Amino acid sequence: MIICTMSNFIFTTVLLLSSLTWISVSVAEFHTVEVQPGQQVSLLCSNYSSSPTMIMWFRVIRRLKPHCVSSIFKPSEPASFCDGFQNGKFETTSNMSTVFLKIKRVDLSDSGLYFCGYYISNYPIIIHATYLDVQEKFDGGVKLLIVLVLTIFLVMVNVGLVVKIQMLQKANAQEQDPPQTELCRMTFHPNTKGNLRRAPERELETHIVYTGTANQR
Repeated sequence: MIICTMSNFIFTTVLLLSSLTWISVSVAEFHTVEVQPGQQVSLLCSNYSSSPTMIMWFRVIRRLKPHCVSSIFKPSEPASFCDGFQNGKFETTSNMSTVFLKIKRVDLSDSGLYFCGYYISNYPIIIHATYLDVQEKFDGGVKLLIVLVLTIFLVMVNVGLVVKIQMLQKANAQEQDPPQTELCRMTFHPNTKGNLRRAPERELETHIVYTGTANQR
């Protein structure tokens, strides 16, 4: 069983506008309760009157018109439940100081703003408000799958970064090679010109030798 004990906020005067009704909240404590599906929760409301008074529980879901949940007049009398809340899931009890609203086996549809108070001229006056947040329940298999997917994603990201870094390093190395190649070409050209200059000399020597041989004959 969970009792509202989380996130207390004190309001001096708060006006909540629903689709069809103005709700006046005076000196109320606002609690937020987080529960898991299937748990049981008890919401509390201080009994503000020393004499028998009709105290009612309401619920607002998604800013719609507040719906009556239950009402109780005396601690010794059983509570009355409004339409839609007569399935035995809700239980309202009271003592001289506190009015309780117990919800059994909560599910996601039970999330909403619960408040207790009374009516004046068809307007509900709020004394105590509690927001019930029924969180989605994830089993161990789903959590393991999420962790596995995240791990694979991180590994792929790391591999991609390594490949990209290697490609950048290779590109930088290739950019540094052309100046060395050009230098080799520049040192090669003078030798070629020298060879070209020596060619006529070899032709001249060959011609002279040939002429000398002819004269001897």
